[in-house]
Amino acid sequence: MNIIETSLPGVLIIEPKVHQDNRGFFMESYSQKEFDKNKLNYNFVQDNHSLSVELGVLRGLHYQLNPKAQTKLVRCISGSIYDVVVDIRKNSATFGCWFGIELSAINKRQLLVPKGFAHGFCTLEKNTEVVYKVDEYYDPQMDRGIYWNDPDIGISWPLNYPPILSEKDSKLPRLMEAEINFE
Repeated sequence: MNIIETSLPGVLIIEPKVHQDNRGFFMESYSQKEFDKNKLNYNFVQDNHSLSVELGVLRGLHYQLNPKAQTKLVRCISGSIYDVVVDIRKNSATFGCWFGIELSAINKRQLLVPKGFAHGFCTLEKNTEVVYKVDEYYDPQMDRGIYWNDPDIGISWPLNYPPILSEKDSKLPRLMEAEINFE
């Protein structure tokens, strides 16, 4: 496993070792032993799986409040996404800053999103599937989000058209209006 630091502290790109030949490929998509070896001490308790049928589906920017905040390990198993995280830790030097990366079935990269970051993605292909591990169960009372196109954040989404949003995501507040309890 290759671990690459990003511009946001704690947000990591995880590249698994892929063994490929004429039959296809094999890889360990997750290994607790490898995480422990790299001092990535998370206890993942749930796997989530989404299918986005259309190109341009945008999900996010989501997070859960403390004490139910989640660390996520995100990967795309079919198609491709532009995956984005935003630092929402109020006392952080990178508060309001974002990082984006393409995750795809081809590049097999994963993104580790720690607590204190909002997360979202848009699909770059039809029939895109995303799976991610979380270290805390979903709690609808702690579920929050930030509007995907908040001008104060200024995310450069790779879209040339309006995204396909859920009703919930279309009504999320801007960062400065959002309920946040991360220091």
